[in-house]
Amino acid sequence: MCYNPPMPDPALPLLYAQHLARDRRRSAHTVRAYGATAERLVAFLQNHWGGAVTREGLAKTTATDLRAYLAHRRGQGLTNASAARELSAVRGFLKFTAGDEAELPRLKGPRVKKGIPRPIAPHEAVALAETVSEDAREPWIGARDWAVLLLLYGAGLRIGEAVALTGAVLPLGEAMRVTGKRDKTRIVPLLPQVREAIEAYAKQCPYGVSRDAPLFRGAKGGPMPPGVIRKSVRAARTALGLSDRTTPHALRHSFATHLLGRGADLRALQELLGHASLSSTQVYTAVDAAHLLDVYRNAHPRA
Repeated sequence: MCYNPPMPDPALPLLYAQHLARDRRRSAHTVRAYGATAERLVAFLQNHWGGAVTREGLAKTTATDLRAYLAHRRGQGLTNASAARELSAVRGFLKFTAGDEAELPRLKGPRVKKGIPRPIAPHEAVALAETVSEDAREPWIGARDWAVLLLLYGAGLRIGEAVALTGAVLPLGEAMRVTGKRDKTRIVPLLPQVREAIEAYAKQCPYGVSRDAPLFRGAKGGPMPPGVIRKSVRAARTALGLSDRTTPHALRHSFATHLLGRGADLRALQELLGHASLSSTQVYTAVDAAHLLDVYRNAHPRA
């Protein structure tokens, strides 16, 4: 007689995802990723333990269980960085199911070499934005893409922050209030060129601009998906012969690196970028040092 073990209860991963969205105010991307990890863990443990996975059972998860799960995931091709993120999501899920006071299994995550963001040169950033704008199928879409990319490079916004702006930001002044991760708001100064780009787009947008509607519209009038800009940037960087690292987020890196190179205070830069901790901003000191080393090597006669 064939024994079929009970299917894993989908309620716990779903409740965890709801908790992340409602109580922790995590981004939609984080909710999806962490929720998927919780589902994978429950399915793995069902096979690993040979029975249904309950809240009480999860509270008894051991470091050996987690090592087996990570080994399983590494066998599916996970890198060190991805495995570290997976372990972080697993710990969050176990803490949610067992309660904040519960003691989690002690397991050291894989060592991850911290990469340095790769900025692009100012002329490359401008050329990229111009190419994306010129390749747009309609003039108003070109004006939209130009304005979005200038917000990333000229004001340091994340792509998600830019497309989340509503018409309430108009009329523009010398600064703009931006809502970032975990609903944290910050004030971002606007260069005249950025203001002009946004205003030019708003005049051309065929769907109009209202306070409660998205500022940047998709081709059919709905909210503009971030993937639209990412796809356009990929095509433009290929046409310009730029590196694969030339992404919308690289424009934000460039904003930070160029400000730091011109003497910006690290704490002020932290506020401009909306980083929760200074350690997230300090990575740009390594970027600037790497840039200086490149300049030295290229310019010094004995380098």
